[in-house]
Amino acid sequence: MNTDEVIAQFDQYVVANYGRLADVIVKGEGSTITDDNDKTYIDMFPGWGVSGIGHCHPKVVAAIKAQAETLIHIDNTFYNKPQGHFAQLLSERAFGGKLFFSNSGAESIEGAIKLARLATDSKKYKIITCQGGFHGRTLGAITATAQPKYHAGFMPLLPGFTYIPFNDVEALKAAFDDETCGVLVEPIQGEGGINLANIEFLQTIRDLCDANNAVAIWDEVQCGMGRTGKWFGYQHYGIEPDIMTMAKSLGGGVAIGAMMCKAHVANYLKPGTHASTFGGNPLACAAGIAVIEAIEEENLLENSISLGQYLTDKLNALKEKHCVIEQIRGKGVMIAVQLNNPGGQVVSTCWENGLRINCTQDSVLRIMPAMNCTEALIDSAIKILDNALTVCFSEVENNV
Repeated sequence: MNTDEVIAQFDQYVVANYGRLADVIVKGEGSTITDDNDKTYIDMFPGWGVSGIGHCHPKVVAAIKAQAETLIHIDNTFYNKPQGHFAQLLSERAFGGKLFFSNSGAESIEGAIKLARLATDSKKYKIITCQGGFHGRTLGAITATAQPKYHAGFMPLLPGFTYIPFNDVEALKAAFDDETCGVLVEPIQGEGGINLANIEFLQTIRDLCDANNAVAIWDEVQCGMGRTGKWFGYQHYGIEPDIMTMAKSLGGGVAIGAMMCKAHVANYLKPGTHASTFGGNPLACAAGIAVIEAIEEENLLENSISLGQYLTDKLNALKEKHCVIEQIRGKGVMIAVQLNNPGGQVVSTCWENGLRINCTQDSVLRIMPAMNCTEALIDSAIKILDNALTVCFSEVENNV
């Protein structure tokens, strides 16, 4: 089937809830993707942040093949070796918690919402979240997401959520009451524009939860699994949560989510309180084990730091050249280019010239290369981005 035939097939049989590019991708390798016309693109936003160690990493591919030959799925009535092994590896690289496995970030958030209510006093049901945060697309997750554009058409939402400005300590204190069971926050907001929490804000959450028998929940679906230069974003602050959610790059491209809980919280999830049919299946967990092994064997935490600095330096050089760039911010290979104009056309122009990036919040270019991307590909990406900024904003910049 050619491109037009595949698109026609989608038009007839697939729900049109995504704004799709008119391209059919047939191959991913490292930090590049190739369409069915043999055009190759540099992918600086791989899989919406899923392919953190690149597309089709050989170690992940080998692990999937080997596991598929023995046991793809078994229900959680039984034990399976990959799930226990993967849980141990994650726990040892974080705060020593216990794991519940699911299939996505949104499922992990749903589990965290339920557990926050289970693990606290029966009168406590409220959860505080932050404006600009994003927690997924299920009904509970969009309620937790304090962005009205995601609420339209789905009212009434789940009761019990209170929204405050990100990093606003006084608003946090004012919102916290004796019915608050938890605070849910991204240590680094992803879809919100790569906004970093400050240490005072996270510490205040921790202190309030400790003093009031509530739970601190860090959403690490996007900022976790090494892309910031540490295994998890919270480790930049040294402030541990009671519950942490994970997904995206957790399985190297295979669908898997997880919720890690401190033992005193995890004990409230008893048989019958929560479950996931496919959660923790051997195939996904084998892929996740391979991701961890690849990150450590290839020193990708260190590479995230050095490559992120290299990318940041290149972007700051563009900032000196293009007045439409207001700020470069981020951690590791999780970088935002804040524009003072809408960035959608920049993304389109980059794509036309062989580069994939993302625009979020209308004016934030989100650039999140794989942890094992190369400086040479960064250089090529910067040239394409430089040209796209010139093409899209020449009139604006010439009038400055």
